[in-house]
Amino acid sequence: MAMSRRQRARTFRGVQYGVLVLAVVLIAVFADWGTIRNAFFNLDAAATQFPEILSTALVNTIIYTGLGFALGLALGLVLALMKLSSVGPYRWLATIYIEFFRGVPALLVFIALGYGVPLAFQLRFDIYSTAAISLGLVGSAYIAETLRAGIQAVPPGQVEAARSLGMSQSRAMITIVIPQAFRIILPPLTNELILLTKDSSLIYLLGLARTEYELAKFGREGLNATGSLTPILLAGLCYLIITLPLGYLSRYLERRTGRKQDEGLKVTA
Repeated sequence: MAMSRRQRARTFRGVQYGVLVLAVVLIAVFADWGTIRNAFFNLDAAATQFPEILSTALVNTIIYTGLGFALGLALGLVLALMKLSSVGPYRWLATIYIEFFRGVPALLVFIALGYGVPLAFQLRFDIYSTAAISLGLVGSAYIAETLRAGIQAVPPGQVEAARSLGMSQSRAMITIVIPQAFRIILPPLTNELILLTKDSSLIYLLGLARTEYELAKFGREGLNATGSLTPILLAGLCYLIITLPLGYLSRYLERRTGRKQDEGLKVTA
């Protein structure tokens, strides 16, 4: 007899569970747990990482990310307004900038600022400025597009109402449009912050003093010192301390924004 759709789905789901159980059993039987424990869960190697992995590496990662995001947000807002400008050259310059920094790997930006600029112009930045500028340049290109989409999502009637009250175009943009746009783009903006957090790991390529280590550099030095992957695992967990709350915040904001939009549609209807 031919199986119904529900029976086929149930059989397929059972096969998937069976494959999963078989894989777990095979790993449990044949894995070299002693080697795995020494490679990933070496308590002696882990003990050497504290407290500096938290007090230095994690703190520096947050500082580098925060500085880069602040610069990227400010520059991204300017670029978004330029791209929406009625002045052609502003739109062209903003488009060229955004397409360039969206298309170039962040690694090249770090190398250019860390090594290229000092060699070409004898202009040297400290590590915090290098991190802020590099992350800000890359992040601003993505943030600009997010902001532009948010500004365009604000109903045109909001601007028209503000203009009818005697507000200028610039005042209406600053006091009416941009605040509403930020509420719309908070979820994708939070995702951009997560990406910048991970991109901050590229700063280790520029050579850091121990007090300037971020998580990736700290984990790599721990790997070299202990010969165990435990420091890398700890560095990854520290990244999760930053990114998981941001991810939950992003999803919460998405749900909240969706509910408000649904309520607005009901009111309109």
